[in-house]
Amino acid sequence: MSKQLKTGIVAVIIITLFIWGYSFLKGHNLFDSETRYFNVEYANIAGLSKSSLVTINGLKVGKIDQIRFNKNLQKKGHLVVRFSVEKEFSFSKNSIVKIYSPNPLSASNLAIIPSYDGENAVSDDTLVGEIESNLFTSIGERLDPLQTKLERVIVSADSLFKKVNTILDLKTQNSVRTSVKNIEYATEELNKTMLSVNSLMDATSLDLKESITNTRSITENFSKISDTLANANIGKILKDAQGTISSVNLLIDGITSGKGSVGKLVTNDDLYNNIAATTKELENLLREIKLHPKRFVHFSLF
Repeated sequence: MSKQLKTGIVAVIIITLFIWGYSFLKGHNLFDSETRYFNVEYANIAGLSKSSLVTINGLKVGKIDQIRFNKNLQKKGHLVVRFSVEKEFSFSKNSIVKIYSPNPLSASNLAIIPSYDGENAVSDDTLVGEIESNLFTSIGERLDPLQTKLERVIVSADSLFKKVNTILDLKTQNSVRTSVKNIEYATEELNKTMLSVNSLMDATSLDLKESITNTRSITENFSKISDTLANANIGKILKDAQGTISSVNLLIDGITSGKGSVGKLVTNDDLYNNIAATTKELENLLREIKLHPKRFVHFSLF
């Protein structure tokens, strides 16, 4: 074997080893025929970079090899991510490739959410892509509507302040100052009124205490009277009163029935008529004596 041939063989081996080592450092294994490549498209890659990991159920199965813009004019601005899967793990074309972050401080990776329904995915297939909402994305999504509302409020407040500045001219400001002074004066008068009411309430409270004391004394007197009545011989008094009433009833019954002089006077019409006639004649006699005294009285000096 000539010296030139040996030199050529060594050079080829060195170049081959160099290419293999460079590819190995980048994550490619030139001697692994099981490596498959897939494509996925995103409108936003959320921090993905070349050499980001590709996992299935948390296990590293490959890495991202290339990120480029989509050349299709209808999807201008979209990004096509090409990644490798080095493990022999079958999944269908319906599988989803999701961008996720293991924690808020780490870079984004790809996670294959495998599906086993339908036709198996083969190398160079394009899969469906999604972006998982992380903490900051979720907060941003929640803050976006709030930011919009806040901007509207700020604009409305700015318009309001402009209108207030327009309305509050010098005359209006003086009127507002006068109104404030009137309110202060009314507040002072109200405080004075409250002090007067408090004084009146204090005086009324004293009068009420005296009234309560007097009422207590009256109640005690009533209690004493009740005790006196309770201790008195009410039964004997009522019995005597009942006897007296019975006697009066008997007397009235006797008069009504014509018994006794008073009864005859009340019930006998003849006796009443005689007395009435005698009284009338006596009245006539007295009248005659008054009118003609000489008929009844004679004076003689000799």
